[in-house]
Amino acid sequence: MQLVEKHVINKHHKFWKECDYLALQSKHLYNAANYVQRQYFFETQKYYNSIDIYNQTKNLEAYRYLPTKVSKQIVRKVSEAWKGWLAALKDWSKHPEKYLGQPRMPGYKPKERGRNVVIYPIDAISKPALTQGIVKLSQANIQLPTQAKNINQVRIVPKLNHYVIEVVYTVDDPVKSKGKYVAGVDLGLNNLMAITSNHSGIKPLLVNGRPLKSINQFFNKRVAKAQSIEAWRQVKELNSKRDRRIDNYLHAVSRRVIDWCQLNDIGQVIIGNNSGWKQDINIGKKNNQEFTKIPHAKLIGLLTYKAQLAGIEVVLTEESYTSKASALDGDQLPVFNNKTDFKPVFSGQRVQRGLYKTSTGRTINADTNGSINIARKVIPNFMDGIEGLPFIPVVLGLWTKITNVDV
Repeated sequence: MQLVEKHVINKHHKFWKECDYLALQSKHLYNAANYVQRQYFFETQKYYNSIDIYNQTKNLEAYRYLPTKVSKQIVRKVSEAWKGWLAALKDWSKHPEKYLGQPRMPGYKPKERGRNVVIYPIDAISKPALTQGIVKLSQANIQLPTQAKNINQVRIVPKLNHYVIEVVYTVDDPVKSKGKYVAGVDLGLNNLMAITSNHSGIKPLLVNGRPLKSINQFFNKRVAKAQSIEAWRQVKELNSKRDRRIDNYLHAVSRRVIDWCQLNDIGQVIIGNNSGWKQDINIGKKNNQEFTKIPHAKLIGLLTYKAQLAGIEVVLTEESYTSKASALDGDQLPVFNNKTDFKPVFSGQRVQRGLYKTSTGRTINADTNGSINIARKVIPNFMDGIEGLPFIPVVLGLWTKITNVDV
């Protein structure tokens, strides 16, 4: 299993200038290799594989400004980009409904401000330095302490107003969790996550999403003000700071959720996730904007890799009708199909914001109802043994000690 150790390099860091120089040379080489590839494609309608593109670019001036092993990685990325584009184009011609539009031909990095990732394979990293816990890059002055073992590569990744040096390393696959219970996860806005397990005696969990809304609102005002006076550097810095704060919050809540799962003997997590849901959502203009600015895909990725480290299985499932169907009534959960006129009928309904009433008049938290239905999408008998529990959720505190949240 691969993990990444990250080192942030801002403009005041001693390695900033060198990172910027390397990323600039990487951009020059990427554009030069891409030009060679484009001309070949226009003539033949084919692309160079990784070996051919190396032979076509190894004598370019841009190739010699970086270590050979690093330059190879960059031109290989050009070949991979073209291979991926042609495969996507072929698939798009057969299944255009899977795409938001026709896949675009790989383009050039911006001439002046453009920067490109710099990839150092293990052969371009000093082995004597690694034995001392230091990452030292070939033909560069960059040296960073690391706790990683079994390093595969190091990447210098350009961001909005900083660089991130990523140390990619491999760890042994974790032992599969012995947890015998399952949890369903419903992603949302005010409640970032609603989590319900079939572990008898454990209350459903809610994770607060309002801090993310506050972060977005705080920075949106400042970004709008900076844009009004065309302070573009300030806009870039504000967006970068917003991204880091959101990342920090998502890391914190995902860590807490996995800790909760381990404590409550949960071995499988089922997460609702519909492809294209951000594009097709219609919950009002304001809510649409707030929802699409919450990076749920990043949250799913964080939950997945942290669960895998704990040996917990993660399953993604489509979530059509999970908010409308009554979990306690055992309503059927069909898959949405916009090509038919079929409209399923459900036993219960939402009676007010955040609450769902079943056919028997019982009222439960609407997001909890959704999380149960998401689990039922994969495990139809998920509810067996927990019907009699009061479904009153508790809110997960980020800084309080996690204990068994029982009834």
